[in-house]
Amino acid sequence: MTRSCSSFTLISRQCKANLTAIRVSPGKAFELWNLSSHCILPDSTVLIVLRHCRHSRIMSGTSSEKKLVRIDISSDTVCPWCFVGKKNLDKAIAASKDKYNFEIIWHPYQLDPNAPKEGVGKREFYKEKFGFQSEQMEARMSEVFRNIGLEYSLSGLTGNTIDSHRLIYFAREKGLDKQHDLVEELGTGYFTQGKYIGDHQFLLESAAKVGIVGAEEFLKDPNNGLKEVEEELKTYSRNITGVPYYVINGDQKLSGGQPPEVFLRAFQVAAS
Repeated sequence: MTRSCSSFTLISRQCKANLTAIRVSPGKAFELWNLSSHCILPDSTVLIVLRHCRHSRIMSGTSSEKKLVRIDISSDTVCPWCFVGKKNLDKAIAASKDKYNFEIIWHPYQLDPNAPKEGVGKREFYKEKFGFQSEQMEARMSEVFRNIGLEYSLSGLTGNTIDSHRLIYFAREKGLDKQHDLVEELGTGYFTQGKYIGDHQFLLESAAKVGIVGAEEFLKDPNNGLKEVEEELKTYSRNITGVPYYVINGDQKLSGGQPPEVFLRAFQVAAS
């Protein structure tokens, strides 16, 4: 299966007109990065579908009752575009909280299920994966992060994300708000502070910051939440090839680190 960390794909079941597909071969992977800010693994073949829909209805502002907008998000905790997408999603939610009630559910995705649990240096890892292109990719992500008010860092380690996904699953049991806040803490630490996503101390510190009780006991047993995470990986990763991937009210589908305006439009269509 192709696995990618994407910045721009927009798909809608409600409007199938005006679809443009771009298929990129493995040899064109880095060109795709520059073309559409799409972070992909070097062995990937990526299909991007861009949508422009002229036929969606805009929700009327005359109703005083808030509409429910449910957002299911497939994401990996080491995918920078996933964190960029979250920050932009949060801006869109803040701008429309008077119109909608939101239910946000995070689901696991692993870009590299075979990544070592002991961790490897981020720069070393990306240099091995992308060669000389890794420096250009770092510069690109640094620019993207600065645009959202953050400093992107490749200091520290990267590695297997399964324990972070187990913790995110556990957080959902404590409340969707806590799960969402935990994803924020993990992303801030990993992408801007050089924290290692597989370090239990970092995971527990992040859980404590958002008020999640019982995380230490939960993480101690590597089997806790593992079956549930694996089931979600099968269910939610089956038909997608890249992350972040959003399903809004079961119908609107977005992929990538979208700007807030795209989310706002998707909210309107999904709630109409």
